[in-house]
Parts: sequence; structure tokens; C-alpha cells
Amino acid sequence: MDRIIKRVDFPKIMQPQALKVCAYTRVSSGKDAMLHSLSAQVSYYSRMIQQHPGWKYCGVYADEAITGTKDSREQFQKLLERC
Repeated sequence: MDRIIKRVDFPKIMQPQALKVCAYTRVSSGKDAMLHSLSAQVSYYSRMIQQHPGWKYCGVYADEAITGTKDSREQFQKLLERC
């Protein structure tokens, strides 16, 4: 009786890639209290993203706008381009 030998190839175990994460923040005026709020938002999201296992920190984009309908949000546009 002949022996039959079969080679069994197991698939490579792929490590999950880190999810690329960034945040977008904005305030509606340039007053000192609002700028402090913007700084607090940037700090909060930077820390939160960097501490999350499985996430790769890709930055925080922040705009200071005069109104909620302002179209020229430079950092928001930059964020969309990089996505």
C-alpha cells in the first residue's frame, strides 16, 4: 500500500492594523475663553486617541471660526484632504 502525504499550509495569522484616528475641533469666536476651550478640546482628544490601544494618532485639526456657517474652515478642509 502506497503512502499518501499531503502538505497542509496554514494561513498566516495577520496582526490587525492600527486604526488611524484623528479629531476635529472648533470654536465660534476668538475670545480668550473660547481659545481656552479650543486648547482644552485639542488636549483632550490628543490624549484620548494616543491612550487607546489599537489606534494610531493622526493629529487634531482645529479651527477658530466666526460663525457656524463659515465655509472656509482651513483645518477641516485639510482633514478631508488627508482622509
